[in-house]
Amino acid sequence: MFAFIVRRIAQALLVMFIISIVGFAIKHNVGDPVRMITGISTSEAEREALREEMGLKDPVLVQYGRFLKNALHGDLGTSYFYQRPATSVILEKAPATIELVLASSLIIILFSVPLGIYAAIYPKRIFSRCIMGGSIVGVSLPVFLTAIVLIYIFSVELGWLPSFGRGDTVNIGGWETGLLTWDGIKHLILPAVSLSSIMLPLFIRLIRSEMMEVLESEYIKFAWAKGLKKYRIWFVHAFKNTLLPVITVGGVQLGITIAFTILTETVFQWQGLGFLFMEAVERSDTSLLVAYLVFVGLVMVVVNTLVDIIYGWVNPQVRLAGAK
Repeated sequence: MFAFIVRRIAQALLVMFIISIVGFAIKHNVGDPVRMITGISTSEAEREALREEMGLKDPVLVQYGRFLKNALHGDLGTSYFYQRPATSVILEKAPATIELVLASSLIIILFSVPLGIYAAIYPKRIFSRCIMGGSIVGVSLPVFLTAIVLIYIFSVELGWLPSFGRGDTVNIGGWETGLLTWDGIKHLILPAVSLSSIMLPLFIRLIRSEMMEVLESEYIKFAWAKGLKKYRIWFVHAFKNTLLPVITVGGVQLGITIAFTILTETVFQWQGLGFLFMEAVERSDTSLLVAYLVFVGLVMVVVNTLVDIIYGWVNPQVRLAGAK
């Protein structure tokens, strides 16, 4: 197990190294940082002197080495718009996105597990067919369209829920959270439901297909032959083995969901990383773009590595296959 963990960590470090190269390429080739921080009245000679001072005329490898060293110390440059370290801006906006992703993940778990199990156990019932038909529609609809429909129904027509912003927040140890205020929770509902609509149909179909496959396996037939109660067979024997591939896909999709918040946060004006990313693109703030890329990449790498380790711990066959 120790060798398996070491291999996965080494792979994670390699991926982060590649991400650092991509981030440096963006920062090195997109925009001119000197023009971003100087005014129109600045002469060309002054700009050249500033480039020399900033090390922009050094060889590319020297610049990359400096970028990598600073990145390891948490320094990804200074945001041209905010005039603050890009890392601090990212960390300031991260709680909003993390809360949105956690809320949508909770919705996915609460609905996909029972609906997927029901559709697997009773595949021919009308409700199961409605579940699968609805999942096809959910997969087909883009998230921004779902968001607009939700806003129209629950904000414009019914007036039950707010359509933009985070609402009232509370600062706890530097973490701005809206989960402790009723207004913050009301503002969270529509964005969370909208974001969950991307993955919820996928997980329903995944749990259903895996559960149906497990129910046809020999050990389940043996459990029926032993006369075990149906609920024990469904929820202890069958569902337990259904979870293995679901854990793997869930870990990957969690990282992807963080990247998908861009559209959701833009529609709902949710002040998180996705909204920040769109602002950085509009302002050509390359330091923020790179910081966003590195942060999201780091989250995905950490989550996937933890999922691999958990999966290897749960299923020894994975460790044995990786050792070959």
